[in-house]
Amino acid sequence: VQLVESGGGLVQPGGSLGLSCAASGFTFSSSAMGWARQARGKGLEWVSGIYSDGSTHYADSVKGRFTISRDNTKNTVYLQMNNLKPEDTAVYYCATRWSERDFSIATMSVLSEYDYWGQGTQVIVSS
Repeated sequence: VQLVESGGGLVQPGGSLGLSCAASGFTFSSSAMGWARQARGKGLEWVSGIYSDGSTHYADSVKGRFTISRDNTKNTVYLQMNNLKPEDTAVYYCATRWSERDFSIATMSVLSEYDYWGQGTQVIVSS
């Protein structure tokens, strides 16, 4: 199983950045996917999730600014981040939940419910 994030970097406040997570080694099309982040000195924070049917959910802190999407033909999940703020600075991780059984909207934000995590990509929002 592999999850490889890419697309991180340095961006100015108000700018945009797109992250990608390439998946392999499992049935991507039937798996839920999620993004979480960890700022320096803080705990891991759930950001967004997407079910196999494409339905999406977001943390309040990013709602209206971030968009999660997936391409099942490329086994890739994306996170488009707009209107970035300095507090968005963090290492961003993607994760997968292989079975959507009992994986409700409330459960989607529980980090321990995910089966596998990528290594992360750094996003820095600074002028």
